Amino acid sequence: MSETSTLLSLPYIQPAQAQKHVTHNEALRMLDALVQLAVESRALSAPPTSPADGARYIVASGATGDWAGQDHAVALNAGGGWLFLTPNAGWRAWVAEDGAEVIWRNGQWQAQPGALPDRLGLGTAADPVNRLSVAAPATLLTHEGAGHQLKVNKAAEADTASLLFQSNWTGHAEMGLAGETTFSIKVSDGTSWTTALSFDPATGAASGAAVSSGPDESNPDTLIRAGDGYLKGTILDTVAQDGTGVPTGGVIERGANANGDYVRFADGTQICTSAGIPTGAIDNPAGALWQSGHLAWTFPAAFAPGMPPILTGESGNTGAWPTFAPHGVLSTGLKATALIQITTGLTLRLCAIGRWV
Repeated sequence: MSETSTLLSLPYIQPAQAQKHVTHNEALRMLDALVQLAVESRALSAPPTSPADGARYIVASGATGDWAGQDHAVALNAGGGWLFLTPNAGWRAWVAEDGAEVIWRNGQWQAQPGALPDRLGLGTAADPVNRLSVAAPATLLTHEGAGHQLKVNKAAEADTASLLFQSNWTGHAEMGLAGETTFSIKVSDGTSWTTALSFDPATGAASGAAVSSGPDESNPDTLIRAGDGYLKGTILDTVAQDGTGVPTGGVIERGANANGDYVRFADGTQICTSAGIPTGAIDNPAGALWQSGHLAWTFPAAFAPGMPPILTGESGNTGAWPTFAPHGVLSTGLKATALIQITTGLTLRLCAIGRWV
């Protein structure tokens, strides 16, 4: 005759056994532990400090101390000692700490089929805070035919929805919505945190320690905000300013028309040069000098209102030069002046330097 029952291993009273009540009471104690099975926790791998008499626990993996070698067993605190009950397939237990029922199958305690699992540990133990835990060289999240989104949701603006990067369990980088709705990237030396980049949710404008509103010679590694820097494609482009002197267009603008060439710079400087202007004969007496008839030059680009440019020019002849009349921002009048009478005329090249804004 077997000494224990087939399913629960309850001890049988043997024929002519002395102290029969001991065996009987042991069987009752086991039944008392297993019927309507409810445990305090299944996250502990070592006995709690002061368990209540009759308290039951599912021993977690890696058991130590008085629970060593009893992984996954039901541990009953009976009169100050521990009684361990090995589960059979199909055993069910209510876990008070989780507020959920688990079932023993395939060598582990699992959430009831059809019920929401309270935690899942793959290669490592999950806990009440880290309810999904994975220990592996890599983790793959992929599509099932189209796209795939990874969503991190928070309850309120003051809460946090972020990705935290740690080294030896110390945070060194974080990205997401940390206590606000502004997306930010933060870094840490292990003690204090610095916001490297932060993006305004309304405008998308960037700010933070890694951002500059322009070149920073003292910190050449500082990033430049989008729109504040220049690439090869924007160095030569139409120049513009925002009204306060801050450039909003290209660095250099060049152009040409029948009146000559012009170049504009982002700081507001403008230089105009003429095509060759024939003087005609320089044979009109002007005191001890000689002058041509009246000439005119329309600037290839207008200068800023109220800011006439500085004018200069040359003829290639050391004895002749242009003499300018009072001028505005659109054009100038002039004559060619020479030391001697020149009947064949010359060609003048003119230059105007001023501001376009």
